Amino acid sequence: MSQPRKRSKQTKAAGGKSATKRGAGGNREPLNRERILRAALVYADRHGVDSLSMRKLGELLRVEAMSLYKHVANKDAILEGIVDLVAAEMETPLVDGDWKAEMRKRAQSMHAVLMRHPWATQLMVSRVNVGPAMLRYVDATVGCLRHAGFSIPLADHAWNALDSYVYGFTLVKFYFPVAPEDYGTKSEEFLPSLPGEEYPHLREMAEEVVGGRHDGINSLEWGLDVLLDGLEAKRATKTGKRARGLAHNQLRTKP
Repeated sequence: MSQPRKRSKQTKAAGGKSATKRGAGGNREPLNRERILRAALVYADRHGVDSLSMRKLGELLRVEAMSLYKHVANKDAILEGIVDLVAAEMETPLVDGDWKAEMRKRAQSMHAVLMRHPWATQLMVSRVNVGPAMLRYVDATVGCLRHAGFSIPLADHAWNALDSYVYGFTLVKFYFPVAPEDYGTKSEEFLPSLPGEEYPHLREMAEEVVGGRHDGINSLEWGLDVLLDGLEAKRATKTGKRARGLAHNQLRTKP
């Protein structure tokens, strides 16, 4: 008489789903915070964060949703985690590097990363993000500016101005309703609604685009040039005043 086949032992999460996933070679990949956050990042890039839930994340990981709570407190903790993963992708400035070159590379990298993660900009500007990657990123930014002679207030204004520009530029890239290659056609369509006697300057600009003399395309680099040149002027003024003040004090203290 044949013996009944023994069931293989397997640790199950609630609902009968395994809390681990078989990886290459049959090894089980344990469920942990990093794996959960990586899966959440994939989901957010595909579907956005509004529809992200513990249930859907559990389905993506092929585990019971309740098993996720052993590693992350709630959805808010997941959002904090994936924002920090995005921050980790951004190029961190060299504290002792040329400040203008470092801030330019930083802005370029930030924009490129945010374009890869369309949901991230809104979360970064609407939350207090204090993950370790974000803190290292900001600390190095402030350190680079301080090393270049920026005062604490000026460094604070500088990095916030740069970030605000990149966030805004990125959002326009995502949401502006006209593709750059269609600017000429759309400008021509709008000409009848721009009578020269009422809107002379907009009419003039639209005609330049229609005539091919101006492409109407905004450039991240153009704005960065303006910001960095302006910050350099501010830095030079502040450092110059500080140097003159030190020299004046030294003269006053000489016997």
